[in-house]
Amino acid sequence: MNPPCAKCKKTVYPVEKLNCLDKVWHKGCFRCESCNLLLSMKTYKGYNKLPYCNTHYPTTKFTAVANTPENQRLAQQTKNQSELVYRKDKESALRDFTQVADGVSTKQAARQQNLASNLGYQTAPHQQERASGGYNEPPPPAAFQPPAMVAPQMAHQPAPPPMVAKQPAPPPAAPSGPRFYAVYDYAAADDDEISFNEGDEITEITVIDDGWMEGRVKRTGQYGMLPSNYVEKR
Repeated sequence: MNPPCAKCKKTVYPVEKLNCLDKVWHKGCFRCESCNLLLSMKTYKGYNKLPYCNTHYPTTKFTAVANTPENQRLAQQTKNQSELVYRKDKESALRDFTQVADGVSTKQAARQQNLASNLGYQTAPHQQERASGGYNEPPPPAAFQPPAMVAPQMAHQPAPPPMVAKQPAPPPAAPSGPRFYAVYDYAAADDDEISFNEGDEITEITVIDDGWMEGRVKRTGQYGMLPSNYVEKR
């Protein structure tokens, strides 16, 4: 017995029979439910066991749900983790930032930066001595002058007294005060530090803090920073 058509409810004979969507159709009855466009097995789209064309195929629509406490918690968590809110909170925190007193490590870093700069170099002890006038630079060489011609009437004058050799200037007095000597070898770890060997004498000492000082190695003449625990006072 031939089944009826799902569209027109008439008998479907094998010649015009079309099996689709678990139903039997006439080939001429297999049309879109919205626009009645004739469809085939390649052009139809099934929805709820009914044929539709590509244009009128029902699509799913967004359904708004109630804003439950769980959804509010997830939304707040996402908001807290967003980078925009993080940067905004960071900027507001920096505006209310209160500077605290400098610690020992902060002062030490600032001194190292000053020593590395040109300004810090000019304010070193040996440069201060040069600026204050205590450091005597050698005078420039005098220009050569040709000997004066002796006039004929001056030929019979007595000869000038012999030149007396000047006594050499006494050596500078040794610096007074405590002396510092290296008790260990040290290799400079930065440009503003100095290297020395065990037993070297360190002069021109300027204490920076409990851990560092400035001085000059008498053997090499280098001036810079050195650790205080590598030398001892004698």
